Amino acid sequence: MTAPDDRPINEDWERRPSDVARKLAAGDDFVLIDCRRPDELEIASLPWNEHVPLQELSSQLEKLAPYEDDEVIVYCHHGVRSLNFVAILREAGFENAWSMAGGIDRWSQQIDDSIPTY
Repeated sequence: MTAPDDRPINEDWERRPSDVARKLAAGDDFVLIDCRRPDELEIASLPWNEHVPLQELSSQLEKLAPYEDDEVIVYCHHGVRSLNFVAILREAGFENAWSMAGGIDRWSQQIDDSIPTY
């Protein structure tokens, strides 16, 4: 947990891992979605999430419909796929959808170094 959390982010689209960790610790009500491939989940994952791979989002969008009015935070490996995922969600009406900046890699560096990096 050595990397600083002061790297620039797009505050219109992203949340810092430290913000997500605070929300989890406070018991805030939000949905955390991992949009990586299943093989990536085997390497590293956070235990509190839904799993919807980006490549399956179009077929799984109906499954996510109950969360449309909730805060949704999506993560991937480094934050690129999750931004695409969030763009699709916002286009579908999920106004409170966010990408976790830096993905699980930054989470491992800043929040929980027991989560493997790859």
